Amino acid sequence: MAYFSGLTDALRITFVQIMILSAIAVVIFLYGMIINLQKWGAGVTGYALEPQEGKKGSAITFLKTWWKQVTEESHHGHGKPILEVLILDVLFQRRILKRSPLRWFMHILIFGGWMTLFALSGLMFAVEMTHMIGIELPFTPAEFRDLLSLPNYIFGYVLLIGVLIALVRRLFVSEVREASIMYDWVLIGVVFLVTISGFLADGIRTGIIWDFGLDPSVAPPAALFHSVISLLFCIAFIPYSKYIHIIAIPLAILANKGGE
Repeated sequence: MAYFSGLTDALRITFVQIMILSAIAVVIFLYGMIINLQKWGAGVTGYALEPQEGKKGSAITFLKTWWKQVTEESHHGHGKPILEVLILDVLFQRRILKRSPLRWFMHILIFGGWMTLFALSGLMFAVEMTHMIGIELPFTPAEFRDLLSLPNYIFGYVLLIGVLIALVRRLFVSEVREASIMYDWVLIGVVFLVTISGFLADGIRTGIIWDFGLDPSVAPPAALFHSVISLLFCIAFIPYSKYIHIIAIPLAILANKGGE
């Protein structure tokens, strides 16, 4: 978003376009989530969460039932404190760690990198929006962008390493390769493309890769490309793909209070 802070009329238009695309991506995401919640809500009765494939239920009923299960005491003997479940099972993914340390390391890198970069982008977007509507801040968007530069680089590499581990596993670990279908390759390829395009856009902006014949004037289009594919595949596409598990699994873990 650093290129869309209104330096010229053309860039103001670009920033408005990004705002519109962001709104569209969020609407598509929410629509997909409603569809999933309705699917998960099919067959929900009382306090039981037993989704039935091919049927449609009530999203509100599902959320109410899920919240009751989260807040009620467990009757199955395996319930853990909700804070423990949230931190150890959802954030630190200890269940994956028990099964495979390498897979856990890969998941932590991808999850931590993805979510942190998403949060940093949201902060940058908020600052850009505040600047665009004329609210004074103690710093400019450019200064804030520079402040976020180091964590963006760090977590960009965190995400990249996680994606590379995933690619290596699918290429060279026979059981993972045999279980992978084209859809799996497309998903991991998209995340790789989003990550690399971010590094390229920043490299063009800062002049790091000018030696390869890329003029700094292509920095805004490069950033626009990165922003568009990020919005499409890292927000809008989630409810319609296997990446829905980043939402569905934590919901199930919290409802089961950490139970398997």
